[in-house]
Amino acid sequence: MKRTGGELIVEALKANGVKRLSCVPGESFLAVLDALHDSDIEVVVCRQEGGAAMMADAWGRLTGEPGICMVTRGPGAANATAGLHISRQDSVPMILFIGQVQRDAREREAFQEVEFRRALTEYAKWVGEIDDAARIPEFVTRAFALATSGRPGPVVLSLPEDMLRDMVEAPRAKRYARVEAHPGRSQVDDVYLRLLKAERPMIILGGSRWDADAVADFRTFAERFRLPVGCSFRRQMLFDNLHESYAGDVGIGINPELAREIRESDLLILLGCRMSEMPSSGYTLIDIPYPQQQLAHIHPDPSELGRIYRPDLAITASPQDFVAALADLEAPAEARWADRTQRMHQSYLAWSTPPRTGPGEVHMGPIMAWLEENTRPDTVFTNGAGNYATWLHRYHRFRQFNTQAAPTSGSMGYGLPAAVAAGHLFPDREVICFAGDGCFLMHGQEFATAIRYRLPIIVLVINNGMYGTIRMHQEREYPGRVSGTGLTNPDFAALARAYGGHGETVEKTGDFAPAFERARQSGLPAIIEIKLDPEAITPTRTLSDIAQTKSR
Repeated sequence: MKRTGGELIVEALKANGVKRLSCVPGESFLAVLDALHDSDIEVVVCRQEGGAAMMADAWGRLTGEPGICMVTRGPGAANATAGLHISRQDSVPMILFIGQVQRDAREREAFQEVEFRRALTEYAKWVGEIDDAARIPEFVTRAFALATSGRPGPVVLSLPEDMLRDMVEAPRAKRYARVEAHPGRSQVDDVYLRLLKAERPMIILGGSRWDADAVADFRTFAERFRLPVGCSFRRQMLFDNLHESYAGDVGIGINPELAREIRESDLLILLGCRMSEMPSSGYTLIDIPYPQQQLAHIHPDPSELGRIYRPDLAITASPQDFVAALADLEAPAEARWADRTQRMHQSYLAWSTPPRTGPGEVHMGPIMAWLEENTRPDTVFTNGAGNYATWLHRYHRFRQFNTQAAPTSGSMGYGLPAAVAAGHLFPDREVICFAGDGCFLMHGQEFATAIRYRLPIIVLVINNGMYGTIRMHQEREYPGRVSGTGLTNPDFAALARAYGGHGETVEKTGDFAPAFERARQSGLPAIIEIKLDPEAITPTRTLSDIAQTKSR
């Protein structure tokens, strides 16, 4: 039976288990939109392509299956590159479909024409264009396999609009097969023997390719061996932060005691993570290319092994497969490092206890303490980038897998689209987004998407009237010379109400708890604007402190 290219695209998505996609519609892929009309795939209509791509990233991040996004050519695709970049740097599976000019108009700089195979190669694992509709099953299946195998990441498929209207004979699409590499028995034994000889071992978890079973099984392993465990930047949900083995997060603003312990380790095991710039404290935490510690590096993509650090033992395996291979290892009768593990956990608890005071009338420390006491362990927290995120990053203690969606790439504007995605995926769980005033307005229009789909997410807009991170750096490097960092903002609570949501304004610390409860009870998408004193630039320093330090 002949089908249109648009119908074949939708058929291939269904064959690969897609239940939902994000989209900003365009005339370049009307045939796909028409085919989706008769499909049970939910189409989440977004307000800007960057937000749509970030939603797809969040779906991939929280499910392990590729998030799907569809946008139009030219400016639509350009907007979506923000989400592609996040997906690429964060190792998240995603497939971006882009409507393209018709085939006979190519190379003429037609309306909104871009040659995506040249333009997007740096953003994606593979950029393909489908010229023949009969090959759609082949291309889509390959896209799913590439997006999920090895180090996951984004794939781009360009769809000429006339190709999507073609009626062709094509095979029925089949589900992709993920490529796996399993650790050898001798490699697992090698890790085991090194561990038994170690005096000061340390394991750092990170990356993607985890699932709930792998997280639970690794916790059991860590308990049996009483090992200290750290989590890479914005991957804290991979280990229960209140478990006695948890040593803290290895990222921006690392606990100095944890950094010292890592440097003094005699065996460092990196499981799933790349230890790139942020978790390595600007490539200073571990010597390059030859670490002082024995280094065992386990990663699903062989090209990442030895790319920065030369390991003593390199193993190509996904975290799930490697953790499964640890299950039958016999723990030592007495772990020599048990006291060190306990000391590191106590240091983490002290480090992650928020301060009670600070400049101004609103103090984020007590707000964080209240959230810790009044949210469930399965609450999903999302955020974008900025100094405000330190409050969540440092002081929230993640307890369960799949409760964190935040860009390790440091991209602003991510928190709100990610919260919309999480609200779709987990309708029975609370979703809380942290955003700065600058960060929120990068993709604040996606609050309308939350309203459209009646997702009762709660957005905390921490408003200090500036691009805080850049202002902090500015005061450190050029004290007193403020340029380009001040902001003029709307009334965020009124904005929420204008969209049809619930809005609150917090101007004193004591206002927060009742405001949050009212937002929670409203059952509507909500924005709580927290008016933070600009001096409260970090949890422990003020802008004036930073400027004076540079002046001295």
